Amino acid sequence: MMTFGIWGLMIHSFLDAVIFPIPAFFLQVPLSLIDPSQALWLATAGYVACLLGTPVGYFLGRVLGKGILQKILKPKWVDAATRMFEKNGEAAVLIGAFTPIPFKVFTILSGFLKFPLWKLILYAAIGRAVKFYVVGGLIFAYGQAAEGMVKGVSLYIFLIGVPLLLIGLFVKRKFMAKKQNASSTSLNKVHADDKSS
Repeated sequence: MMTFGIWGLMIHSFLDAVIFPIPAFFLQVPLSLIDPSQALWLATAGYVACLLGTPVGYFLGRVLGKGILQKILKPKWVDAATRMFEKNGEAAVLIGAFTPIPFKVFTILSGFLKFPLWKLILYAAIGRAVKFYVVGGLIFAYGQAAEGMVKGVSLYIFLIGVPLLLIGLFVKRKFMAKKQNASSTSLNKVHADDKSS
């Protein structure tokens, strides 16, 4: 894929969301290091191609189910992703977008578990943007010196992003619970008023 340059990265990124077992990161980095001034352009090409592949992986999961995952990937990756989805599908997609677990696990599993496609695309867009653009931005800014930095970028994104994501989900749940309690309280008051009249 290296010899195809940006087109190779786009094909790789597309297939990364569908069936290819090697993450696009491993092509994005060397291509970006060849000409660091093109790193953001390469990040954009890889990002867009990955998002275009996301619904294809989703529909593959809808049609072929979890069995396809178990044939092409390590069972521990499939089991870890399934556990994440069972706890919270939204967080699973966001976290999965920048973990070492291949992204296709999350696209195919989303289809199999009938996770809403629009949510998959939304959360994939956020998570994959972080992964592609942090790598591209580091190489664009620091050139060859960024090579050592980007090797641990997934770990750092994971260590910073996951706690922020969990805090955000906690706040969202508290807000939704409070909103639901307020609406049920006002509904009960309306019913009580109707009975007294």
